[in-house]
Order: sequence, then C-alpha cells, then structure tokens
Amino acid sequence: MNARMPCAALAALVWCALAPPAVAASPEETCLLGSDSDDAQYRDLLPYRRSASATGVVKGTLAEATAEAGVPPPAMLEALRAFATAIDLERDLRDGDGFYVRYERTFTVDGTPIGVGRVLWAELRTQAKGTLAIHRFRAIKADSDPFYLASGQDTEPTLLQMPLASTSVTSGFGLRADPFDQPYARNLAMGPLIDPKKLDRGKPVPGSNLKPSPLTNPSQSVPVNVPTALGLTMGLSPVNARPTTGFGRVAMFMHEGVDLLAAPGTMIYAAADGVVKGAEPKGRYGNWIEIEHAGKLTTVYGHLSAFAPGIAPGVEVRQGEVIGFTGSTGRTTGPHLHFEILHNGRPTNPIGNPATRHGQLRGADLDRFRKIVARNLAEREREPKSM
Repeated sequence: MNARMPCAALAALVWCALAPPAVAASPEETCLLGSDSDDAQYRDLLPYRRSASATGVVKGTLAEATAEAGVPPPAMLEALRAFATAIDLERDLRDGDGFYVRYERTFTVDGTPIGVGRVLWAELRTQAKGTLAIHRFRAIKADSDPFYLASGQDTEPTLLQMPLASTSVTSGFGLRADPFDQPYARNLAMGPLIDPKKLDRGKPVPGSNLKPSPLTNPSQSVPVNVPTALGLTMGLSPVNARPTTGFGRVAMFMHEGVDLLAAPGTMIYAAADGVVKGAEPKGRYGNWIEIEHAGKLTTVYGHLSAFAPGIAPGVEVRQGEVIGFTGSTGRTTGPHLHFEILHNGRPTNPIGNPATRHGQLRGADLDRFRKIVARNLAEREREPKSM
C-alpha cells in the first residue's frame, strides 16, 4: 500500500472491505418497486405508437362487439363510460347499430404491444338516438384529455346524477296548480315491479314482483299532474279547464322539486355519495328519503313504494347505489318520483342545476375542438371500409 495514500481514500477502502455485500432485489420486489434500470430497459425496447380503427355492427353488447372487432377490451372502458352519459347502453343500443373506433397502442421494436392502449375517438350510429360521437381533447388549462361529445359537452361525471335511469319530467319546479284539482286520466305508468326482499345492498338487482305498498292508491284511474306536453298526451285538460279558487284564479302552490315519471317499483339511485339523514313515512311525501352530500347539498326522494335493504338514518351511500323504489305513497296523483335538491336548505331546480349539468367547451377551446372533430371525420372518410 502506498504510504502517501490520502486518509480519505484509505478510509473509503477500509469501509468497502468491511461493508456487507449488496443484496440483489428479488423479482417480486422489482415488480412492485421497480428498479433504477426501468427507463433504460424501456428505451431499449424502442417503443412506438400506432393507431388503428375498428368498425362493425353491434351484436350483444358494445363491449363484446368492439372486442370482436379487435379493440383491446381494457382500452374501451373509458369510452364506454363516456358514451353512457349520452345513451343507455343496455336499453337504447340494439343489435344492428353501427360503431367506429379509432384507437392507439404502443409497441416494441419487434411488434409486441405494451400496455392496454386507449381510444382516441369513437362513433355510434343507433336506431334509438341517432349518431353519437366522443372525441378525446385537452382544453387549454387542463392537465388531462378526457372525452367530449361532438357538441363540446364533457362526459365527466356530474356532482349529482338524476336518480332514475330514464328521466321524463311530468311536473317542473316552481309554482303550479294543485294536482288534486286536476281531471282524471288513466294511469299508463304500470310496469314490472321489484321485490326488495330479494335484494342485497350494493349488489345487482334481479327482476321480480314487488307487492304494492299498503299506502299506494288502489284505483286504476288516477289523477295526472299539471299539463306538461306529456300530461296532455295522457288526457290532461288544458289550463283554462281547471277548477278555480272562486276568485277567477287557479289555486297555486310552490312545487319545490320535480316529478319524474316512473312505473311502480322502478329503482331509485342515490344522486351522489352521502349520508342518509332520514328514511321513513313523512306526511305528503309518503315514504321519504333525505341524503346529505358534500358541499352543502341535500337531495330528497318522495312517494317511494319501498326502501332498499339497509337504507336507514346514518347509513353511508355511494352515487348510483339503489336506495328505494318508486310508488305513489303520500299525497300523490299516481306513481312517480318526487325529487328535490336543496342548497343550504333552500330548494333549487334539479333540471339545469349546476350540480347536475355537464360542462361545455367554449371560446378558443371550442374552436380547437371543432377542428379536431373535423380532422377525425376526414381521416375516417379516407379509410376504404369506414362506417
């Protein structure tokens, strides 16, 4: 050993000699934690992206049809959720409807796919809803590129969702005539029922028969609410045919929510995550549920025929969880769901409410988005087998 070796170098040499040998990471640890060579290994693969398209007709479900056409099923998950904001993929999509999907995947230099890929844009041509398309787009101030409908409406989940799978408003928010003053029309809303005794909370709901609530109106001919377009088609008389108060005016009162048409036993879903504040018979509401949500929002559901299993004060619920079933309990003219949104305890209109409304691209973002939509359509038209 050189007698003139610096002390620091000598100390380092002694430490290395005495230090325990390095222990190699196990394959499990490398898979879980990664390694310092991950980036280098990825570069060695010389990855590249390639886009492809798939077109076809629906047979069964859209997920099954696109998978058969070659789209990686995991890549379709985000697109399926986006389409579900504009169309009921179970009820409105039918065999024979057409689809087009443009997607991309990453490959190694030898052609081996890496990851699951992702959909860039997709289009449905349906018998029920016409043509629907979603396009991936990054807004100027955004840090992600979600899907937007061709109109520029986003497909991200809203803070509050409507509590029924299908929404038809029969009576809106605001002043209205007392529905019990209305002429009678035959109830057209009867349909298949659900047996709540055969349900497990948080699990899929099978179809069966639900016994009518003892509070349900027994008459086969029931009054119909205020004369919306739907009400008029069901036989409701126009405004000037209503009874008056004796002062030449129709008796009016404040309707603090909206009435949603539904057959008895239709599943009602929690509008958002929250805590059940009440679930009980409550006067004119009949069987009633109130749920408190974050952000000073509360939702109210009235005229239920039954509560879902496990629904009780203090119970936490998730958005989309079944909380009950529609009926005509309480002061009601027929089967429907009364739905309210309260902000700081004050009723607000559920229809068009910011909490239930999707975002919309505007200004420069909308201009850029329209150019991307035009480019996507032009690219599709150049393909020999485009839809």
